[in-house]
Amino acid sequence: MTEPRFRRRKEDRPAEIAEAALAEFSAKGYDAARVDDVAKRAGVSKGLLYLYFRTKEELFKAVIRNFVSPRVRALADGIRDTDLSAEQFLRGPFLQFAKQIPKSPVRKLVRLIVAEGPKHPDLIEFYWDNVVVHGLSAMRTLIARGVKNGEFRQSALDEFPQMLIMPVLFSVVWTGVFNKQHPLDTDRFIESHLDFMLSSVLRKASHG
Repeated sequence: MTEPRFRRRKEDRPAEIAEAALAEFSAKGYDAARVDDVAKRAGVSKGLLYLYFRTKEELFKAVIRNFVSPRVRALADGIRDTDLSAEQFLRGPFLQFAKQIPKSPVRKLVRLIVAEGPKHPDLIEFYWDNVVVHGLSAMRTLIARGVKNGEFRQSALDEFPQMLIMPVLFSVVWTGVFNKQHPLDTDRFIESHLDFMLSSVLRKASHG
């Protein structure tokens, strides 16, 4: 008999259990997800799962650490290390990052946070500290660099970097609620919004 993939290597178990938890939370939401079902998906006993994660809340935090935080930190690292101009970074790595979210499993976690987060303030606090804070800081750094280098004029974007992420969140919500009624081309939507934002802050646009 072929051994289940989740039993291949002991050191892989936490990450593979987190992967199973991602699938379970995505399918059922946070409140309806059961630890027993996560263990079943992972191919491990419930007792073994509890050796790594004592509560469902710890499981959810592991999902955030494994599948959301690394994406945001990679974006932040890219902003810190890039030789691209602020505009080039937004039209390149940032746009690629933004387009991927509505198509990836992460979109279901974002919808879960929006729908169930208010009932679980500890999870919201964890998501804020490990995802949102890093994302906002990275975007503020990029925008400030653009202003300092003379690419961007000072604008409301300095205060509200959330405006760059807004179409991503809208796309996640729209595709989860209205996609059957009116499918949204999320790539074009996100790119069009970025074009609109840049046209309002680029110094060359104001002199064109």
